[in-house]
Order: sequence, then C-alpha cells, then structure tokens
Amino acid sequence: MYAPERQQEILRLARDGGRVDVVSLAEEFQVTAETIRRDLKALDRAGLLRRVHGGAIPAGRLDFEPDLAERETTAADEKDRIAKAALAELPAEGTMILDAGTTVARLAGALPLEASLTVVTHSLPIAARLADHPGVQLHLIGGRVRHRTRAAVDAWALRAYGEIRADVVFLAANGFSAEHGLTTPDLAEAAVKRAALAAARRVVLLADSAKHGQEHFARFGGLDEVDLLITDSGLSPEDATAIERVGGTEVVRA
Repeated sequence: MYAPERQQEILRLARDGGRVDVVSLAEEFQVTAETIRRDLKALDRAGLLRRVHGGAIPAGRLDFEPDLAERETTAADEKDRIAKAALAELPAEGTMILDAGTTVARLAGALPLEASLTVVTHSLPIAARLADHPGVQLHLIGGRVRHRTRAAVDAWALRAYGEIRADVVFLAANGFSAEHGLTTPDLAEAAVKRAALAAARRVVLLADSAKHGQEHFARFGGLDEVDLLITDSGLSPEDATAIERVGGTEVVRA
C-alpha cells in the first residue's frame, strides 16, 4: 500500500472511531511506528487530523482530552528525562507550585529525600506522592476535583493561588506553540493554571516535544510568560531557536 492510500485509510478510521493510535495502526498496516508517525504528521499538516499523545483525532476537536492513565504511559522515557533535568531548577529551601500533569508528577516522584521544600499543588496524585516525603511541607489546594485529571479547579483553587507567592511554578500544558501559547482542553483547568502561573516569580514549563504545535480549546498563557521550557530532544534545534527568539524563553532539550 502506498503512503497516500494508507493515509486516506487512517483518516477514515479516525473519523469513524473518533481517534486512532500509533501502535494499533502500525499493527494493522504492518509498518513501523515511525512510518505511522510520519503519516499522522502529514495529515496534521494538511489540517485533516490533529496529533495527540500516542495518536491523532479528527481536526476540529479542540476539547479532546485523554484520561490520566493513558497520559501516564505516553512518552514515558521523555517525561523521565524532562523530570530529571527539572531537578536543577528546584529552589534551595524555597517554595514551589506543582501544576497538575503527568510530567510534573514525575518531578514530584524524583525529589531527593534530602530536599527541604515547601510545595503547593492542586493535583491529588502529586499530593499523594509527596505526603510522606520527609523534607516537604505540603500544601494541598482544594476545590472541585476533575475526574479526568484528578486536579482541583474553580473558585476555591483560584482564591488560594491568589493569596500566595512562590519562588517557581512547574507548569504542564497539553499544547504549546509560539503562535497559540499554552493551551489545555478545559476552561476551568486553564483558569487554575493561569492563577498558578501568576503566583510564582519564575515559570518553568515541563512539556514533551509531541505537544509542540498542538492547540487546544482553552488558552492560559503565552510562551513569553515562560522563563524556561524543559522538553526532550524530539524538539528540533530549529524549533527551539524559534521559541527562544519569539518568546525570549530559554529552552532545554533533555
């Protein structure tokens, strides 16, 4: 089967099922995962599909959001490298905000036992990871908990972030680009992310390279508000340079 024929069939499957994933497509068409990723990239550039973690969805579904279990297993190696690189940004005996996100959760799990930090988070999974850490003074932000992300949102969370100042916030995003900034599918979650961003003196975005160029329903900030982006080597040097030039954001490719 030629690439245009395979891509047409991938598009049909995505429209029929609402999404497609790389592994299943590779098995169905008996090609490598990298071949499927090239197909999805071509369809994304044509505006027919939109790439998401592990696959793609029909163009136009800006509110699509994979569940937490799926996101935890996506780009696991890249997220581990990003989390390890982020350890260099911990404030010495300072205060930090940990946003809700699977890469940020990996950072929480990697905190050294000897670390002495005040940590604020609205993420239940991150709070659970840090509850027994001997050097962490943990503050859990409350509010309505979204089932899909296990994150607190709405008025309580917004009010709490409005009352604090932190040395650094480690942010997560479903998509980032120079054109569209930082985006996520849910408006309520975007509002809390925006409040967390405003509550910190330094902003560090942890996002794997698959999220670059992705656009979602709710925008919560621009790359010019990010001091440091830590991503993986899948982001090309050219794209990294463009981000640094447009937004003034330092980029680390782990």
